[in-house]
Amino acid sequence: MITSKITSKAQTTIPQAVRDVLGLRKGDKIVYIIEDRRVIMSKGKANPPCDPFTTFEEWNSHADRKAYADF
Repeated sequence: MITSKITSKAQTTIPQAVRDVLGLRKGDKIVYIIEDRRVIMSKGKANPPCDPFTTFEEWNSHADRKAYADF
């Protein structure tokens, strides 16, 4: 059994054996799933690279393409 303590600020260190199994590295996200009185911890998915043009997706509709087709 692997254990860790909770600090006064409700923080803990994830034990090395757990980090190794999950492949956790600095900056990784952790996902917690609560089922009954148990918590399942797993490595979260990485954030996709930031695309500055995703802001403009709202202008990529059929109506917009039709309205600006002649430009």
